[in-house]
Amino acid sequence: MSAHLTTGQHRRRAISGAIAAGAALLLAAGCTSNEPPEEEGGEETAAAAPVEANDEPGDEVVIGFSAPAADHGWMGAITRAAVDTADQYEDVELRQAEATNDVNVQISHIEQFINEGVDAIVLLPFDGAALTPIATEAMEAGIPVINVDREFSSPFASRATVLGDNYGMGVSAGTYMCEQLGDNPDAVIAEIQGIESLPLTQDRSQGFEDALADCGLDVDAQVAADFTIQGGESATSNLLQAEPEIDAIWNHDDDQGVGVLAAIENAGRDEFFMVGGAGSLDVMEHIQAGDSVLQATVVYPSTQAADGIKLARLIAQNKNMGDLVSAGVPRTTTLFAPVVTADNVDQYMDIGFRS
Repeated sequence: MSAHLTTGQHRRRAISGAIAAGAALLLAAGCTSNEPPEEEGGEETAAAAPVEANDEPGDEVVIGFSAPAADHGWMGAITRAAVDTADQYEDVELRQAEATNDVNVQISHIEQFINEGVDAIVLLPFDGAALTPIATEAMEAGIPVINVDREFSSPFASRATVLGDNYGMGVSAGTYMCEQLGDNPDAVIAEIQGIESLPLTQDRSQGFEDALADCGLDVDAQVAADFTIQGGESATSNLLQAEPEIDAIWNHDDDQGVGVLAAIENAGRDEFFMVGGAGSLDVMEHIQAGDSVLQATVVYPSTQAADGIKLARLIAQNKNMGDLVSAGVPRTTTLFAPVVTADNVDQYMDIGFRS
């Protein structure tokens, strides 16, 4: 394990040194090529040695991992994927903190990782702002922090950040609805949010509104749930009572979508199609079977922490991302939000999670 630094200045020098070392490694390795080698006796070319594959074993690294409680299908999938990914590497020791929705308990877990001198920390904070000071403390101790999903309030609190694309989810959902309803300017579109006060919900709604506006549509009815089955059922019941005719619904979250579907079934309504959000396996099975109003869902990857484990390993081992020319691991990675339909659902079943 590396010795811990005590000041921000030393940390910045260490990071600069690591980047310089990575650049030197790239220069020493040279460029790689996808072109096949020349046949023997053909024109001689300057063949460069391939760089070391990212997944080849390296120095053993200890990674601390902390996430909120798995009280939601997506959150449970986040943790399972992170643990499974760490298990794939013989050079990774994963120290997993007990999942918690108590900010103070999560802070104590990070303090313990710092005291243990782990090589990296992958952190999905219950509250990004509340965990920012302790994450910054870890960074100042020379431990790179990989921030997952819920952003810290300071750029100094993490070395790298892995995010889902909330605005992009809304854009994907809205673009799909434009493709289905764009020739009907009078189409009635409803939206079932998660928790309306959260920035992620606001980003999803803004992306949805912007995409619909591009084809002359808008949101006619909007209700908020709370990312729970019960909340989804209650909000949808209210929506269906208020709107006698609907052409399409976008539900932000597939977990609360279990309640949404229950309300739709209880109301006996099927004149519309629905687009989900997150990419649960349950929803994908409905799409595949064609047995409900569910016609599509927009993926919000539950692989974010697994990607965080991979990046933490690369950073701790001073490796680069093999498919990039630039040295070092990118500071921010925002994952794509594709639309899953009956035409492509088979491609996404493996990453679906149970609601």
